[in-house]
Amino acid sequence: MFNRRNKISWTTKLKNLIWPEGGWKRYGQYLLLRLHRLKGTPQTIAAGLACGVAISFTPFVGFHFVLAAVTAWIVGGNIFASALGTAAGNPWTFPFIWLSVLYTGRKILGAAAGAVQVDFIKFFERAFHALMTFDFHLFFQDIWPILWPMMVGCIPFYIVSWAVTYYLVKKALEKVSAARQKRLENNLAAQQKKDEK
Repeated sequence: MFNRRNKISWTTKLKNLIWPEGGWKRYGQYLLLRLHRLKGTPQTIAAGLACGVAISFTPFVGFHFVLAAVTAWIVGGNIFASALGTAAGNPWTFPFIWLSVLYTGRKILGAAAGAVQVDFIKFFERAFHALMTFDFHLFFQDIWPILWPMMVGCIPFYIVSWAVTYYLVKKALEKVSAARQKRLENNLAAQQKKDEK
C-alpha cells in the first residue's frame, strides 16, 4: 500500500546516500522541517540534537544513544532529537573523529601525538571483548592507553560541537517557526477579508 510504484535500484540508493536527489540544501530543509515537527520548543529540540552530535565525539561507541538520551534529559532537551543527533557519528565520520580526538588527547596530555598507530577496528573489538569478559588485564594493558587520550581529546570537540549545533539549529528552527506563524496569520487575514465580502 505504501510502497513506491517504481522500485529504486541499489545504485540509486547508494548515490542518494552520497548526494541526495534534490541536493544537500533541499535535504537540509527537509530535515529542519522534520525537526520542527517534534514536540518541544526550538530550544529543547536544539539542545537534544546538540547532545546527540556532541556525544558522537566520545569514544563510547555502542553507548551513544543512551549517553545522548541521558545528557539530553539532564539539560532538558528533546530525547528523540538527541537520538537523531547521534547520526553525526557514522561510518564516514568516525575515522576522522577518532583520529582527531586521539591526536588532540595526546597533545593535551603531553604525549607524542603520533607515537602509536592505532587500528581502531581491532581496538574496539578488543575493548568490547575486555568489557564482556571482565578482562581487566587486557583493558589496562591494551585499551586504556588509547581510550584515556581519546576521552581527554573529545572534551574540546564535545563543547564546541554542542555549542555550534545548539546555536545553528535553534536559530534555524526559530526562523521556521516565525515563517509558519506569519503564513498562518496571512491565511487568517485572507480568510477574514473573504468572509467580510
